[in-house]
Amino acid sequence: TATKREQSLQDVPIAVTALSALQLERAGVKDLRDLYTLAPSFNMNSSQTESQGTTLRIRGVGTTGNNIGLESAVGVFLDGVYLSRPGVALGDLVDIEQIEVLRGPQGTLFGRNTSAGALNIRTRKPDLQETDYWGNFTIGNFSAYNVQLGLGAPLIEDELGLRLSVALREQDGFLTSSTGAESRNRDRISARAQLYWEPAENLNLRLIADYADADERCCDAAVTFESPLVAAGAFAAAGLAANAGVTNSGRDAVENRRSNAEQFENPFDQWGVSAELNWEVGPGQLVWIGSYRDFRAESLQHSDFVELDVWAVPGPDNGFGSYDDIQTMTHELRYQGESDRLDWMVGFYYADEEIEELGTLELGADYAAYISGSAWYGAIIPAAGTNYDAVPISTAAELVTGADPTTNFGEVRAAANPAIAFAGGLDPDGSFAANLYKQDSSSWSIFTHNTLRLSDQFNFVFGLRWIDESKDGSFDQLAANSTACEATLGNAAGFTEAVAMTAMSLPEENQAAFIGGGAQITGLAVAFMCFPFAVRANIPGAPTPQTFANTFEDDELTWTGKLVWSARDDLTLYTSYTHGFKAGGFNLDATAAAAGADPRFRSELVDAWEFGLKSDLLDNTLRLNLAVFHQLMEDFQVLEFTGVQFVTFNVPEVESSGVEVELFYSPIEGLDLSLAGTYADANYPDDCNEGRALPDPVARLCGDHLTNAPEWVGVLGLSWEDDVPGTALSYFLSGGLRYESERRTSTQWRVATPTAAAPNPALQVDDIQDSNAKLNLRVGLSGNEGLWSFELWGDNVLDEQTRNVTFNLPLRGIGSIGTAGRGTFLEAPRTYGATLRLRF
Repeated sequence: TATKREQSLQDVPIAVTALSALQLERAGVKDLRDLYTLAPSFNMNSSQTESQGTTLRIRGVGTTGNNIGLESAVGVFLDGVYLSRPGVALGDLVDIEQIEVLRGPQGTLFGRNTSAGALNIRTRKPDLQETDYWGNFTIGNFSAYNVQLGLGAPLIEDELGLRLSVALREQDGFLTSSTGAESRNRDRISARAQLYWEPAENLNLRLIADYADADERCCDAAVTFESPLVAAGAFAAAGLAANAGVTNSGRDAVENRRSNAEQFENPFDQWGVSAELNWEVGPGQLVWIGSYRDFRAESLQHSDFVELDVWAVPGPDNGFGSYDDIQTMTHELRYQGESDRLDWMVGFYYADEEIEELGTLELGADYAAYISGSAWYGAIIPAAGTNYDAVPISTAAELVTGADPTTNFGEVRAAANPAIAFAGGLDPDGSFAANLYKQDSSSWSIFTHNTLRLSDQFNFVFGLRWIDESKDGSFDQLAANSTACEATLGNAAGFTEAVAMTAMSLPEENQAAFIGGGAQITGLAVAFMCFPFAVRANIPGAPTPQTFANTFEDDELTWTGKLVWSARDDLTLYTSYTHGFKAGGFNLDATAAAAGADPRFRSELVDAWEFGLKSDLLDNTLRLNLAVFHQLMEDFQVLEFTGVQFVTFNVPEVESSGVEVELFYSPIEGLDLSLAGTYADANYPDDCNEGRALPDPVARLCGDHLTNAPEWVGVLGLSWEDDVPGTALSYFLSGGLRYESERRTSTQWRVATPTAAAPNPALQVDDIQDSNAKLNLRVGLSGNEGLWSFELWGDNVLDEQTRNVTFNLPLRGIGSIGTAGRGTFLEAPRTYGATLRLRF
């Protein structure tokens, strides 16, 4: 159904992997995260939260982000309904009929935000003639259990049918902190109810309602590289334990899955309703799909990733809390039909979405000492030496407290906690901000998609879609308290003025260096004390958060053209060119409009060509499909965490080129062999900034590969099924091996911007995930013509521990001078268990 028509997979001029319910069961696919074991061009990962920090990728291309304003480059559609964020699509896959992985831009048929591809998920619909009951019961390591139950029955034979399903899954977390907290667990329940009504041969209506609830802990990180400031004694000098809250680090922490933080809680619940009407009227079929969804996720976490009380995202007991709320309504109306030479379709689509996010962050008792170790003892004091000791500090702390904090830099440098001393004695403990972000968006489009039969062997496929996007985005602050930051800002201003005056007494050749050194001191002091997520907004003249209310509007014509040659009944070749689009919008983050920056980012465009071959050979025992592709993206959307803030920007040019091969072979009855491979060179070209005067983050990316985009991925599958001699039983054996080459795991790839004098800056530590292979095995026994089966299974049986995102630990050192600690989000280890399936 990749073209919204039921067609043979081999006749569709699209690179698509279609996965049946049986294939998903045999591969142990529980949710979208597991699809990579069957589709080598697809992968996904989550960072910090699953609700907004999940990235889907196809052919190495995806939108990385922990920002609810970003929309995925891979669209997800459930029974024809667009799920607007990856976090909304992360529920368990229950009672699934088929999943299609569409590779490459799909904007003409599937609308906006499919610039990299789409996932088309179909659930089983009610049967109007037969009744069936089913149940799946699974237990596994990490105290896992999974129960899925369902039934389908005709309420009025041949006219009205009902289908119900419910699932419960729990599993302990596989990442354990030195504090006793667990992360990456599963604790979720979901349910779906359907009615299918067919009052006449030319008319049917399908109604679906679903609900899901999860109370899970995601996502703590392991420390892969400890900041050298620990060994240098910087944190101990600030009065903290020498390890500054990190007991577990390095290779042992990764291999043993050990972290250091308090609990990461990310509960969510969602519900949705949809309707699909199919009515054969006039020369064609009228199709309407309407939906409404409500998704809400909360956050309660100590996202400093250490044992200390540096800061926390508090729960609602502080009066505010942190949550994401997404409400989406969609309507699609299509009219399609077929004549002797033309298979035609015209349609209209409308979507309305309201997003509200409340982000609250509160600084803790250890915050000042932590930044004194990272910034002051780690950088400011060693660089300043005694050169500035006599420089006085005129401070704004007097305005805040009424005290007289007059001092000089020498007294600050000698203080036990220089961050507090520079703030005039004010401790940031308890500073907080409750920031409210909203985005109301509407999108409408008109489209057509057609196949013209030029001859018995040649077809021409052409499609157009006009898309209009409008978004209103805003950032308001409900409450804040950041007196220590504001005092630091005042002191920084006074210190800067005093440095300039002192410099006048120095030899002229030394003045610029002296003033520059003072600017470095104030810059670091402000950056670390004024943590942007816990600061009062709209401080005059300060590089701190600024509230905003703005509008984003854009429109685009997307199109595709394909020439299809049916050389034989068993051989089809096609070539295509597609222009796609992904909407821009707002960086919904406290730092987005700081220092007068524009919080908006531009829309992403893609131009892609593809050559494909689809063939069935050797009396249909061998299937060989091939796709060669090149995708050029303009204004590629990127989000980067610098260690202090999240920055969203557009990269002028990104490309992905490669080859995909799918081979399926059934040499004898009962034996199925498969081999699927992808070579994808997804990269930022050497001239990705096109000579523009762009921010440093862009220049630091040019010439490197995209994040989590391995060049080589291969999936080898084997399945053997046969009867047990002398019995009414049958058995099966299946296995899958997935290999991937090395890949980058962070966006922030180099510690500095390349220059003519230093064209190859040092690489960030621990960025590369080595090549690896993961093996899944399953064996099963069934009887009574498949009415029951019992299976033993193991996923990642070789226990390959891999990483998906690596980042600079917040405020634990400074990345640009090589003192930052590094953290990583881990992928699942070995899991194993048993499953009983019953059908009645």
